[in-house]
Amino acid sequence: MALEKSEIKLLFERLVFDETVPQDWVEDVWALSPMMGDSALKLLEVFYKLLEHCPEKDLQEVLKAVYVAQMSPKE
Repeated sequence: MALEKSEIKLLFERLVFDETVPQDWVEDVWALSPMMGDSALKLLEVFYKLLEHCPEKDLQEVLKAVYVAQMSPKE
């Protein structure tokens, strides 16, 4: 089943940030350490650029692989 780019974005956001709004995560990190907050902001910018520029098919394959790995029993 093909997913829309907006759905893929939401799934990746949930995967990475759980229930936290990504910008809130950056602000929380920034409050703890401005130096780390700067890195968190750069990471978030790259995260969104990757989602924007990667083909949907590739993003879906990565999502599937991550979810399958999370569901697999740990040995």
